[in-house]
This record gives sequence, C-alpha cells and structure tokens, in this order.
Amino acid sequence: MSEMFIDQDPQETQEWIDALEAVVEFEGSEKAQHLIASLIEKARVHGIDIPYSANTPYINTIAPEEQENYPGDLSLEKRMRALLRWNAMAMVARANKYTSVGGHIASYASSCTLYEVGMNHFFKGPKHELGADMVFFQGHTAPGMYSRAFMEGRLNEDQLHKFRQEVDGNGLSSYPHPWLMSDFWQFPTVSMGLGPLMAIYQARFMKYMHARGLAKTEGRKVWAYLGDGEMDEPESRGAIQLAKREKLDNLIFVINCNLQRLDGPVRGNDKIIQELEGVFRGAGWSVIKVIWGSGWDRLLQKDTSGKLIERMGEVVDGEYQAYKAKDGAFVREHFFGKYPETRALVEDMTDDEIFKLSRGGHSPRKIYNAYKRASEAKGQPTVILAKTIKGYGMGQYGEAANTAHQQKKLDIDGLKYFRDRFSVPISNEALDKDIPFYRPEENSDIMRYMKERREALGGSLPARHDDAEPLPVPDMDAFKMLTDGTGDREMSTTMAFVRIISILLRDKTLGPRVVPIIPDEARTFGMEGLFRQVGIYDPAGQLYQPMDSDQLMWYKESANGQVFEEGINEAGSMANWVAAATAYANYGVSMIPFYIYYSMFGFQRIGDLAWAAGDSRARGFLIGGTAGRTTLEGEGLQHQDGHNLIQFDHVPNCLTYDPTFAYEMAVIIRDGIRRMMHNKEDVYYYITGMNENYIHPAMPEGAEEGILKGIYPFKKSTAKHKLKVQLMGSGTIFREVIAAAEMLEADWKVAADIWGVPSFNLLRRDGIETTRWNTLHPTDKPKVPYVTEVLKDAKGPFVVATDYIRDYPERIRQYVPGDYYVLGTDGFGRSDTREQLRKFFEVDRHYVVVEALKALADAGSIKPEIVADAIKKYGLDADKVFPTHA
Repeated sequence: MSEMFIDQDPQETQEWIDALEAVVEFEGSEKAQHLIASLIEKARVHGIDIPYSANTPYINTIAPEEQENYPGDLSLEKRMRALLRWNAMAMVARANKYTSVGGHIASYASSCTLYEVGMNHFFKGPKHELGADMVFFQGHTAPGMYSRAFMEGRLNEDQLHKFRQEVDGNGLSSYPHPWLMSDFWQFPTVSMGLGPLMAIYQARFMKYMHARGLAKTEGRKVWAYLGDGEMDEPESRGAIQLAKREKLDNLIFVINCNLQRLDGPVRGNDKIIQELEGVFRGAGWSVIKVIWGSGWDRLLQKDTSGKLIERMGEVVDGEYQAYKAKDGAFVREHFFGKYPETRALVEDMTDDEIFKLSRGGHSPRKIYNAYKRASEAKGQPTVILAKTIKGYGMGQYGEAANTAHQQKKLDIDGLKYFRDRFSVPISNEALDKDIPFYRPEENSDIMRYMKERREALGGSLPARHDDAEPLPVPDMDAFKMLTDGTGDREMSTTMAFVRIISILLRDKTLGPRVVPIIPDEARTFGMEGLFRQVGIYDPAGQLYQPMDSDQLMWYKESANGQVFEEGINEAGSMANWVAAATAYANYGVSMIPFYIYYSMFGFQRIGDLAWAAGDSRARGFLIGGTAGRTTLEGEGLQHQDGHNLIQFDHVPNCLTYDPTFAYEMAVIIRDGIRRMMHNKEDVYYYITGMNENYIHPAMPEGAEEGILKGIYPFKKSTAKHKLKVQLMGSGTIFREVIAAAEMLEADWKVAADIWGVPSFNLLRRDGIETTRWNTLHPTDKPKVPYVTEVLKDAKGPFVVATDYIRDYPERIRQYVPGDYYVLGTDGFGRSDTREQLRKFFEVDRHYVVVEALKALADAGSIKPEIVADAIKKYGLDADKVFPTHA
C-alpha cells in the first residue's frame, strides 16, 4: 500500500477484516489462505502491484490449538536428556583435562532436544520394516551421539575416555567420519555446507533407487541437522531449488538457530530465522518455525494489542543473544519494557519466571509437532527453523556467550553448576576426584525407556552397514573390441570410455547398476546416445515433446531413467555421485557410478566433496574428460588441466590413472569393478579421458599387471644402435613420446625403449610404502619398489613427458634407477591448436628428442653440438620465455 494512501472508508476496511476473521474461525486457516491467494491473483490480473513477502510473523508456524499431545513420557525424557548432556560435556572436558585435543560442548547443549525428539519418536533404524532413515548429524554435536551410544551400551567408558584419541586404537573420532568409524557414522558432515548439499542429493537418489526398482524406499526420510551459521556456505543453499523441483517430500532440514556462529552472532543486526524463511519459502519449501516455547503461548494469547508480536519482530538477533546471556530483570527492562502493553503482560511474573521463558528448540512438544507435520508432508521438502540457545544450561560458563563455541573445559565450579542445573546424581566427592560419566542401572526406568523407544523404531542410530552382495566381474573378453585395437579407425579415450559404458549396460547383472552422471556435457563427450538408450532420470517423466524427437538420439526424459543429466552444476553432480557411490552402505545395493566432466573443473571446484567421498568410503569412477593442458583445442587457460592428477592423489583412497589407449581404459575400469564392487574395497578412481582421435593399438601381451600398477613396457627397441635411451609417458603426450622414439632412431641413430606409465601416482605410493618397510625392517632383505624393479635392466637415461605439470612425473624420480629428465606443462594455458600448444609448452616430439639428446650429452655419450643441431633442425626457439613466467 502506498504511504500516501488515505483510507476514506475505514468501516469498509473493517468489514473486510471482520469477514476474514469469520472465515478463519468457522472454516479454518486453509480456506482463508485460499481466499487471500485468489484475491491476490485476481488483483495481479488487473495490473495491481501486490508486494510480495516470503516472511510470516516472528512466531511459531504451528499454533497452540493445532498441536497434538506429546506421545512420550516427558518427565523420563527430560531426565534422559540431562544425562546425555552431562556425559557429552564430561567427555569433552575430561579429554581436555588430560590432553589438549579440543572439542565442543555448546553445540550439542543447544541441540540435544532436537535430536532426542527424533531419536525417541521419529528416526527409523536399520531393522524398521520400511528401512532406516538417513540422518546427517551436525559435525560439532558428535559428543552427544557418543553419549547416547554409551547410554545404549554401544560404546563403553574406555572409548569415551579416548575421545579424539584414536592412534592407539578404540578411540572416538572428533567428528562424524565413516572412514574412521565405519560401523557407526554414515556421513561426514563437519565440512560446513556439504551436509545440506549431500542430504538433498541423497534424498533425490533415494527416489531414483525406488523409481528404478532397485530398492524400496517409500517411507524412508533424510534428516539433515544444520547450523544457522553453516547456511551461509554457498553449498548449503545451492541446491535447494532441486529439492522443490523434484518434490523431495522425503527430505527434512532441521536448522538449529542458536543465533551464533563460531565468533559471534550469525546476524547481529538482523534475524537469521526470517532470512532463512524467505530463502526457503521462495524456493518452494514448506517452512516450519519453532521460535517460542510453551511459556510464551499464554503471553501471546493475552496480547490483544499485537504489541508483543510487534516487539518480537523488531528485536534483532544480537539483542536476543544478549537476553539469554543476562538475567530476567534485563529481559523485563529491555525486551518487555519498551511498550506499556508488553510491560503489562509480565507484571504478574517474577524475574526468574521471565528468564525461564524458553525458546522453541528446547520444547519437546513444539519440536514433536514440527517433526510430525514435516514427516507427513507431501510433494515438497520441509525446513524446520528451531530457535535455541548455544551452550544451553551452561549458565555463566558459556550460555549464549560469544565464546561458547570454544568452550571445552569447565572448572570445578562450572562442573557443579552443570550438574545441579540438570540434576545429575553425582556427588561433590566424585567431582573433586575426576569428571565421571553416569550411566543408570540396566533395569532403571530411563534405560528401559530409551531402549524400548529405539527398538520400536528399528534399532540404534547412527549406524552404518555394508550388506550389499558383491557384483560379478565382467570377463576381459567382454572388452575384446578395445583390447584388440581399433585397426585403421581413430577414436578418443573418451569414446573408448563410452564404449565401455555401453558394454556394461548390456550386461544383465551389471547394466541396471550403472549410474551415468553428466553435467550438461554429454554431447561434448559423445554420450548423447545414452539419452535414448536408457533415458534421463526425471520423476515427472517427460511432459513435452522434445524438438529432436524425430532424430535417432533424441532428448528422452523418463521417470525411471538411468542417466543423471545435472546441468551446469559440478558440485551437485559430485554430491549425486557420492550418493550413488555409497549406495552399498545406505541401500544394501552396490551401484557403479560414473561421473564424467571437464577435468579442469575437477578438484579445484569440488575438492571438499572429493575428500568427503574418500571419508565416506565411496566406490565409483570419476572421469576427467578433455584432460591435459594441450589436448583441448581452442578453449584456453580456464579449460586446460595440468594438475588434477596430483590433486586427486591427495585423497588417500583415490586411485588415479592417465591412460593413452583404449585397452588401458578397459583394463583399469574392469579392475575397478573387481576391487570396489566385487572385493568391496573402499577406494575410488579418478581416470583421465581425452577428446583427441587417433588409432589405438592392441594391448601388448602381459601388460595388464603393469597397467594397473602404473608402468609397463609398450615397445622394446630392436635397433642395433650403440646409443640408447628410455622414453616414458602417459595420456595424450605418450603418442608424442612414441613418435620421438621413431625420430631418434631415424634421425640420430639412437635406440629408444618406450614405457607406458598410466599412473606415476601409484608408482610413488608403492615407492613410499616400500621405502618405509625397508626402514622398519633393517635386518630383512630389502624390498624393491615396483618401478625400480621393472626398470632395473633398462640402459641409458630416462626421459619422460606428460601433459601435466612437471611435479606429476617428478614424483618417482628417487625410484628410477638412472638419470631422469622431465618435460611438463607448467604455467597458464593458451588458446590454440594441439600442435601449437605442445610446441608452446615444449612437450611435443621435437622437444622429447632434444631432451633425450641432451641427456646423452650430459652422460658424455655424444657432443653438445649434436643437441644444438637438433634444436636448429626442428626450428625450436631456444631463447623464448618459458610459460611458467608471467
């Protein structure tokens, strides 16, 4: 409404308001909502500008009269929460009394009720008839989950004594880490923002598994527990539109709005709950606000003036934080005291009663009703915004303080305060000696109740199980068309990969388990044939006739499609890949996910997720398409990858390969299926693919072992020349190495053996492992690194060239038994042809020849003038500035 508008007929306005009140009273809020929406729609048809607001008043979404009775024993659950809070606090405080390992008390203190309502009434366990829910526990609340597991008898006191002390075994990891506690944690969540993103794609993959008939998932939910500060991460909000678009009513976000991040307020000058409500409502989510506890219901009912709701809405979060850090008198004066109407509301209350007015996130009744409504949602995801107090119950020792997140110790007075605040039955004498844990007797009412509730819901959480049946390994004969070579036909390794996918899809057992994931580059990679072959997954099916429907490979979407076509979204694609790559643990079904993408848009865009995949014990294949710094013509600096092979090697359980030929790709992928899906090894693969077409030879006899370990003899020279060198390479530049060998023999009478090196990284790992073993077994016969053993009889210097920065092949220098010379593509890329780029980076066949001759000159085998002759012969610019310089 315009600020200049003067209501000439206030009586008519009041009649409209009275009519609305009558509709609400006699026909309900849904009818009123429908009427208002219809009026707004009609107004817009007439060109009336109706301001849009995604916000509702700063009160609870569920009115008191809409609440259902709490189904549990409130008194018992309150005592249970007190013990859980105590043991979680004691675990952290005790660890830091004897060590300096850190930890967090305040996060679980604020969210205990949020978790316990779920644990006692909602979270389905692995034995439930519908299957287990998936719960993404907030990383900093791990002590609370250990505390509950201790109460349930899943963890013992010795393990609690070893919180964050794992090296000698039987300790508890700092945060949720499936790699470190593989039968306990399902999802690594402490890297902020990844929990929300992975939860969305896990909920989506749950629907996918059901749609394709691979798992029964109806009734299962994905619960993601998040922090309000965490929601500032781009990943936290980056995929919320997907959840609405695909109607993920199996997804529930619970955002613990304690108004504080690590150093201070999340929004000191604003209101994070209102901000998040606007974001999620605008994205189409159902939003349930749980702001005020039951004590506020009476005050809101008394608030006939509307001033209390007005005051609630105008106070910023920085002030709300201060209220809980002070006392009741402060709240009376600074919150209620602004208006006479609000001051009058609390005239009959003591300061202590005012201070005890709780926030909604600490009210089991309020949380239960929010969870119930969210669990019953149809057609859209739900976010619950629960207002809590960071460090709840810690009083002057950290409650609502800016320093609460760093609180990991309590002195004796703090321990006694915490004990008394939650009525924990521990004596002063016991506290004077140590910080004891408390677990009631097995036959106590608390223990019986806790176990009965979890048994009724299907068993304890968190829990992780690998019950998937091993998949068969395809025979090598299935890939014969690739291992026999391509004859006169040219193809790229990317096309070889596509043929491998096609072979696997035709396998009756393996075919349904293949999950192709493509971020809007299917046509770049020659994979558009999959659209028609197995369809693109979309729960809505295809509601339109595609413009290319008259073509052979038309764009086919299907409710049970197999391909994920993710659009321009590397992070979402990777999160989807992680969901598929951990299906063996979350659905009891092994899947074979392949995510192919521009290699340059790899680790540096999704590195955090790549690391989380390792921690999650993911099993699957990442294909870095158009890999290498010179293979991609024309595109230039931002598309040219010369480093991802090194970056992916930083993930300890990621195996990296840079194949040149189709037979290498086939051997690697087949063995990956054997190791991951048959032997159930917790590794995953990063494999490069190139878009350069060339003829692929047949696989040399006996090459399989060397391909998988990282090096194999491609061709031994039969020339009788006196001079000899050893040439090595991988990926697209390996063909330049092969050409260089021919030039050395023809032009310079130098024999050259050629070695394919699909993985310098694996050779390095083997070298490190072997060297370590030798150090620790000084009296035993030394072991020999694989690359050293393979090259032990090789004569002459070793020259290596790849399409990657020098650091990549340099990693095996100490294990090569001879002089070692390295060429690489350091520096920024350029736009040009492959030939020009390889000349620019000095990795083409001419530079390989010159480097080999220089190696011989350094060894005194030839004169330096011969090297100069070669430089002149090939027209190389010896004085240009190398591209490592700006």
